[in-house]
Amino acid sequence: MDMPQIGFIGIGVMGEAIVRNMMKQGLNVNVYNRTKSKTAELVKEGAVWQDSPAEITASSDIIFTMVGFPKDVESIYFEENGIFSTKITDKIIVDLTTSTPTLAQKIAIKANQLGGAALDAPVSGGDLGAKNGTLTIMVGGDQTIYDQVLPIFKTFGTTVTLHGSSGKGQHTKMANQIMIAGTMTGMTEMLVYADKSGLDLTKVIETLSGGSAANWSLSNYSPRILKENYSPGFFVKHFIKDLKIALDEAEKMDLTLPATKLAAELYEKLAAKGFEDDGTQALIKLWWTDGKQPNVKN
Repeated sequence: MDMPQIGFIGIGVMGEAIVRNMMKQGLNVNVYNRTKSKTAELVKEGAVWQDSPAEITASSDIIFTMVGFPKDVESIYFEENGIFSTKITDKIIVDLTTSTPTLAQKIAIKANQLGGAALDAPVSGGDLGAKNGTLTIMVGGDQTIYDQVLPIFKTFGTTVTLHGSSGKGQHTKMANQIMIAGTMTGMTEMLVYADKSGLDLTKVIETLSGGSAANWSLSNYSPRILKENYSPGFFVKHFIKDLKIALDEAEKMDLTLPATKLAAELYEKLAAKGFEDDGTQALIKLWWTDGKQPNVKN
């Protein structure tokens, strides 16, 4: 498909960066967000505002969605003035939201019934991955449709993989979030322990990053913690949502995931303290109160 018209619904921390990377590659992008002001910078840069998900769909060939929760996905697809309220024949719909495999399958079935096609394609890599165009994209759906969208995926991702039929992208993202739950709790407890031991945390991070303890969370989130930067690359409230989906899906498969369950409980405790809109690195606040100065030697 040569130079398709792109539609993008959901201009949050990651959505804005993804759209910007698309436009850098010469793509024409229509945008919609419930809060219109969040699209202002993109519109200045050349994106075109549309007044509803239905208008985005009518004016675009490939429509991407990236919103907060499964209920938001359900709304923009199925409610009045939603994506499915207008003609989608020969159009492709791609949901980048981390949502449920069941909803991904429901969307794909409806899209096919209406003469279109759908992919579920949740991403990993956080705000930095979105800004740098280096996201990992986990896709579920038909191979032919995937091949058509792959050039678009490559404008904002470097690792793009089709994992199977509709819903398999979401299952892969759940596996990703289970792994991240472990690295985030491990990274947080490591810092608490090292700080209590009187170690220089900067040196500890540098040392561990060069050995078998190295991981993405350690490299990207621990430096933010040392600067007391809790701005969201990924919101606590969204991570709780993801972990609940993972635990629900595990239960359906008769699996018990005690470490993931504990991580979810810790993040729920953090949210209850008022930090649900912080980034996931704010987990350290369960041990360090505001104003706590970690043991960092300059």
